[in-house]
Amino acid sequence: MTEEITRTENSAPVRQFAVLLSPTRRGARLARLLAAAHLGHWGLPTEPAVNLVAELAANAALHGRVPGRDFRLSLTIHQEGLLRIEVTDTRADRLPPGPGALAVTAGDAESGRGLLIVETLADRWGVDLGPAPRKTV
Repeated sequence: MTEEITRTENSAPVRQFAVLLSPTRRGARLARLLAAAHLGHWGLPTEPAVNLVAELAANAALHGRVPGRDFRLSLTIHQEGLLRIEVTDTRADRLPPGPGALAVTAGDAESGRGLLIVETLADRWGVDLGPAPRKTV
């Protein structure tokens, strides 16, 4: 059986940017700076997208880190004005809770609020698995 995927003109991306970064604090910071630079160059507002990139990249560096494997930041703008932000790491064995399933952390906790920020700022978000051993948030 042959499968053919047809992309309509409305769904075709207008602009794309992707980069592999080291799964470190420095790589997460660079992801945020690159996102701000590209969105600004494309004439788009940088907030709240840069905050989303910062949280997702920090999670990839902290929770998705595998020594010797980079994480990927991808920004895609579609003609209908939709900005898709993807951060892919190689720890598919460590999945975050899905949208709507996030627990509120204690007020004095030092971490655990990143995906709550993502859920608040993003119109929608989720986790895609594959190809193994990858996951994309």
